[in-house]
Amino acid sequence: MNELDPGRRRLLKMFGLGASATTAAVLQADPVLAATLGYDESTGVTAAGYRPPTGLARSTAAKRTALDWISTSAGAITKLSDEVWRHAELSLREWKSSLATARLLQANGFTVEWGSAGFPTAFVATYGEGGPVLGFNAEYDALPGLSQKRGVSSHDPLVYHHDAYGPTYGAGHGDAHNALGAGGTAAAIAVAHAIRAHGLKATVKLFGSAGEEQLVGKAYAVKAGVYDGLDAFLDWHPFNITVPFWNTTSALISTTFTFLGASGHGGTPLGNKSGLDGALLMATMSEYLREKNVAPSGRFHYAIINGGGAPNVTPDMGSIWFFVREGSPDRARILYDKLVDCAKAAAQASQTRLVHKFHSATWNLLANKAGAELLNDNMREIGAPRFTDADHALAKALQRSLGRPEVGMPTELTPLAPPAAGYTGGLATDTADVSWQAPTAVLLSAAYPPGIPNHNWGVTATAATNIGHQALLSAARYLAAAAVDLIEQPDRLDAMRQEFEGRTAGLRWASMLPDGSQPPLYEPPADFLRETGQSWPPPGVTWPVPQVVAAEQLGTTGPNLPPVT
Repeated sequence: MNELDPGRRRLLKMFGLGASATTAAVLQADPVLAATLGYDESTGVTAAGYRPPTGLARSTAAKRTALDWISTSAGAITKLSDEVWRHAELSLREWKSSLATARLLQANGFTVEWGSAGFPTAFVATYGEGGPVLGFNAEYDALPGLSQKRGVSSHDPLVYHHDAYGPTYGAGHGDAHNALGAGGTAAAIAVAHAIRAHGLKATVKLFGSAGEEQLVGKAYAVKAGVYDGLDAFLDWHPFNITVPFWNTTSALISTTFTFLGASGHGGTPLGNKSGLDGALLMATMSEYLREKNVAPSGRFHYAIINGGGAPNVTPDMGSIWFFVREGSPDRARILYDKLVDCAKAAAQASQTRLVHKFHSATWNLLANKAGAELLNDNMREIGAPRFTDADHALAKALQRSLGRPEVGMPTELTPLAPPAAGYTGGLATDTADVSWQAPTAVLLSAAYPPGIPNHNWGVTATAATNIGHQALLSAARYLAAAAVDLIEQPDRLDAMRQEFEGRTAGLRWASMLPDGSQPPLYEPPADFLRETGQSWPPPGVTWPVPQVVAAEQLGTTGPNLPPVT
């Protein structure tokens, strides 16, 4: 057992992977999980006997051109990342961030088509024609409440909103999507330069994706056919170690339950009907599911979106937003149906009217062993991200602030190893729906310190420092190098395709989005529409969205009672 094993165990724990189930049990219980996890063991791949192959990555003039472009353009690439970090725009409102990303692509010869699947901040940037079609990913949305000053190791929000009754923090890149988008963009441009300089026959597509933090953009775009025609898709995500990701993720359903009642004075509450009561009752009921109705692979978590503005007003509207996660779409639906029953019961108990809004849903990720191995060999050739003494000092200070071991940044790659056959829950990504359309290779690159979880202010602190820069530049190199191999070595692409077909044999992907679903949208600023050449609303979108209004009658104040003497 080598010293990197603990890092791998942390990775498996983060993504919910364990070794509690056999392949046979997975095959019998859930064909989708069998394709994502059980497939490897069923083809003779085991953790005990696995050794990553070498000799897959080749050093060629085209690859050197791609890697040299990343090195010589590092300033422009990290400038994009830092600009997106400063904007810190929330999901589906990434107006400035998407424009900044598209401008860099256009400056390097890409054509950009805006408005993918009706999302104003989504686009497809294309370079080249013919040959294999390789897709790359850019995301650029931030998270609410995770504002933090860059490079500061104690919690110190960059944006703080004072309110006498309830202060809040601004948005921040606590998942380092600023680095993710810049890294994917750089990889796509680097491959385009290699195609142009060496006369390669290939097509590169960079997909600017809206609202990934809400698992929205790709789910609708895949259903609309935006990702059709890809021969392979290459992606990465910031993390706290560097390794190809050859595992699955959770399927996810996003939905809001709104309870409508009748408002009144909090001091004379008889007859009022509280929407907040409905939301809180649903939250309480849902908690009773956890012991007997939620498997180890299941998760649900929620936020009260609208709970009233003052204690002396009984709110006639209360909304609770749930994410439901499970190991496969069918398992997620089962848990979701149980939560719907809780919502119905909460509405009845609170004497409110339930309005249920389905937002989005995605499958679990279908990883690709051949793609992971190609990434791994290129990562070994290129090396791990290089961090300075100052980077390690910042990492240790952050770890100290958050009560984690002060180990600094990782200095080596985490070894590639097969996923376990069992699944015990974890994170989700809307890249998952893309992975069922084309062979998908994914890697993780260390953009924040080990021990710190993503969606934490500590990630925001490093995402626009040299730590985040080295992570995204390394990821860009890994992705670009693997992409050039796929272009110049057709057998590598064939291996990914054959594995994809083997994993999906007998399975048919179908979107989890109900037909006719309108995605959650925000109206763009007029100058954004002008610059991107879009009109509002997009085709097929109802705008304004029909209002949700409480029109309920007040309830009984109880029986008439004789006066007390």
